[in-house]
Amino acid sequence: MNVTVVDAGAAQTGGSVPFRVSGSVASGSVLQALNSSMIAVAIVGIAAQFGSSSGITWVISGLYMATAVCAPIAGKLGALLGARRVYLGGLALVVVGSVVGLLAPTIGWLIFARVLVGIGTATQYPNAMTMIRDYAERYAAEPRSAITILAACSQAVLALGPTLGGLLVGAFGWHSIMWFNLPIAALSAIAVTNFVGGGFVRGVAVSGRQLLHSLDVIGALLSVVLIASMMLFLLSVTTVPLWWLIPVWLVTLAAFIEWERRAEEPFVDVRALARNRALSATLARVLFTYTAFYCIFFGVPQWLQYSRGMGATEAGLTMLPVAGVGFASTFLASRIYARHGVRTTLAVGTCAILVGGLLLASVESSTAPVIVLLLVAVVLGVPNGFNNIGNQNLVNSVTSVEDVGTAIGTYRTVQYVGANLAAAVLATTSGHVIGDDGLHRTGWFIAVVGTILLAGVLTSRNISDRQPADA
Repeated sequence: MNVTVVDAGAAQTGGSVPFRVSGSVASGSVLQALNSSMIAVAIVGIAAQFGSSSGITWVISGLYMATAVCAPIAGKLGALLGARRVYLGGLALVVVGSVVGLLAPTIGWLIFARVLVGIGTATQYPNAMTMIRDYAERYAAEPRSAITILAACSQAVLALGPTLGGLLVGAFGWHSIMWFNLPIAALSAIAVTNFVGGGFVRGVAVSGRQLLHSLDVIGALLSVVLIASMMLFLLSVTTVPLWWLIPVWLVTLAAFIEWERRAEEPFVDVRALARNRALSATLARVLFTYTAFYCIFFGVPQWLQYSRGMGATEAGLTMLPVAGVGFASTFLASRIYARHGVRTTLAVGTCAILVGGLLLASVESSTAPVIVLLLVAVVLGVPNGFNNIGNQNLVNSVTSVEDVGTAIGTYRTVQYVGANLAAAVLATTSGHVIGDDGLHRTGWFIAVVGTILLAGVLTSRNISDRQPADA
């Protein structure tokens, strides 16, 4: 099918964004989720080949940092150059990084490969959202179902990663998590090229000088230092805290705010962000939500292995209900959002966080039957779908089509800051070996977070079911 056929089919306004468009742009979003989650079960094999060292930690955190830093930049580039072009460029970078990883002779090369993959995967989600919004505005289509598909493909796959990774690594070794990227990237590129017409995606021809001016390079570089220093400090909390990074972060934050206030075309419009309280509140809620989620995502598999004596594959399979329920709850949450609005959707998700935390605070490894563990996993899967649908639809509704890519990129940055906060929380509540007592303390922390989030959702004046902001 060529682009003219897509345009002809799109000429009928109204309805939802067609699956050929939403499914195509969502296909590449699974790459970030898979690469960030499958690595957890591949680390043992990587350490066996390259030797256990401090570099092993950077195999995991290198991708997180690259994605967190580059996601907002990718959204801005998509608005300037065209979202489809940047999306496809990111897929090419994923392929290059994967090939480098497959051939990596040392741990340093593998870390470099993971950083390349992280930069490439950072382009997918924000530009997918931009393409969905652009299509919806051009053809008066409803974007809700497309956002649901995008959320399901990225977040449900994130929970599925340990199970899929365990099967791949068990059968083919750790290299399989690298070559697995190649067919997905190729199929995604084919789908987006065929089913998402270049005319659907805004972006103008700009010179290199205009691009540098519009991109606000100084603001972008300051944001890189700001995010990197924060995440490096959070990562260091689990070992030897790098306290000197705190003043670096504070000075950079002050410089970033002052520069962005004065910039003609700021990388992050801090004045608008201060005015857009709904977006600011949503990003704060996302930070707390993902801190709780990653405490579950990182903590429970380790607890299953340390306290229950499970292998990596068995622990991954025990976590499978989290993925399955997370995927199903995404579509259920979309229906509830359509009927009852965003506040109800978020209330269900935050209640599930609270209940899940209380369950983790009470479960015992020595006495709990496997069926109880599976039921706990079922409950832990509910928040994923409901909170993502609620928060992402809020971001969509309070930003314009030009700004939604950068906003979603910032959303992803906040997500991975939450991941590193979770690592620090687990180090505090559980240490390096998570036993029953550590899991119980982590569960109480999650329950407290769920309580705070629920109170905020029920009382916030910044939550409303509004239409997307005009372009």
